[in-house]
Amino acid sequence: MKQGIHPDYREVLFHDVSNDFKFITRSTIGTREKAEFEGKEYPLVKIEVSSESHPFYTGKHKIVDTAGRVEKFRQKFGTVGSKTAIAAE
Repeated sequence: MKQGIHPDYREVLFHDVSNDFKFITRSTIGTREKAEFEGKEYPLVKIEVSSESHPFYTGKHKIVDTAGRVEKFRQKFGTVGSKTAIAAE
């Protein structure tokens, strides 16, 4: 590898601020903040969503009622110029 052209690849502390979850991984991300974790100081990156707080991974995601949305759209705009109106007749 060429020397001096690659970013600094180091351990970084990511902090999910939505549920106070912290984890360490390696990254080249630049940051000015530092924080102590398990007795060692790391560069700190604050994030809004991680696997600990994302609805898909936590199992708390909502099921979207797409049929209700379609009906609401049809009530608002009718069936003028709609291909589905031809199929429904």
